[in-house]
Amino acid sequence: MIRNLQEIDIEVVNNLGNTLNPTFSKTANLQGLINDNFTKVLVYEEQNNIIGFLMYTELTETVDIVDIVVKEEYRHQHIASCLMDAMISGLKESVTLLTLEVRKSNTAAIALYKEFGFEIITTRKGYYTDREDAYLMGRRLEK
Repeated sequence: MIRNLQEIDIEVVNNLGNTLNPTFSKTANLQGLINDNFTKVLVYEEQNNIIGFLMYTELTETVDIVDIVVKEEYRHQHIASCLMDAMISGLKESVTLLTLEVRKSNTAAIALYKEFGFEIITTRKGYYTDREDAYLMGRRLEK
């Protein structure tokens, strides 16, 4: 089941986010996002167990995907794809552009995004704290 983040989910989502980025729980402020009108968090839950989430910021015409994380033992089971589908199908009509940054070395994520029609727009040199480059990827939505 895919649903919006609830207060009861915060600890689990923080722990899951920390597997991707050790400072996630300090920088994400999930408590503040529960009632945020712009940043949303979708969680993927099976049998009362959160196994993935997708965080994105939705502005009038643009959505920026901030994070997508799936527990390692559940990867390659289309969970990230389900989260992407749920996000895209729930967007406001005014949204025409989706964007994200992804590590150049994250070939699995790049392949997923390409399956969803994202293209590499440019490279952001030294984007991450460890100085790894990121691809800025984008997808136009047709209405």
